Amino acid sequence: MRQSLNEGQLLLNKLLKDMGKEVERILQGCMQALITLDRTQAEFWITEDQLVNDFERQVDDACVRLIATQQPVAKDLRKIISAMKISTDLERMADLAIDIAKAVRRIEGPLCKPLIDIPLMADKALEMMRQGLEAYSNEDMDLAHNLAVQDDEVDHLYKHVVRDLLVLMSKEPEILDQGMSLTLIGRYLERIADHATNIGENVIYIATAERHDLNK
Repeated sequence: MRQSLNEGQLLLNKLLKDMGKEVERILQGCMQALITLDRTQAEFWITEDQLVNDFERQVDDACVRLIATQQPVAKDLRKIISAMKISTDLERMADLAIDIAKAVRRIEGPLCKPLIDIPLMADKALEMMRQGLEAYSNEDMDLAHNLAVQDDEVDHLYKHVVRDLLVLMSKEPEILDQGMSLTLIGRYLERIADHATNIGENVIYIATAERHDLNK
């Protein structure tokens, strides 16, 4: 029974890792559509979340099967429950990435300012997601706690984006619609980073059986 449980947990690790790679593919594609203001590319990515949804179902099914057949307890049970929560966070990250593509449809070019902080936010959020999944796979508490530091960095960038856009919109009212769309995109990326910290919170829960808020 222990071997079957271990094999099941290895399967969960693989499913979550593959799901993360798909989220990364979607977010990178949506960001490229934003940078180039390519509406055709944006429309393509809007339809690309089905595989992420399929992964979420596979994770849920695998977790339910493990609980029903292996009757895990304590840390093993927490790790399985956390896998279900993490898959939900990854699915929401994909949804937020697609919201970026939907915003691209509303933006009338050219861009009102060079995109510097927004792509940097995307890069940092993706790195947080990767580290969160690594922390889950290896039960690495240090990596999990470090996500809080990185989340603060993303929050700082978001505030910088909002501040710059507000100044620009006050000076050039004609770019108000685009400025609001870019502000929303910054918010979507900030939320993606929050979901990455949720992964870290679940890792801490697995190890300690206590819930810790990394989004302070």
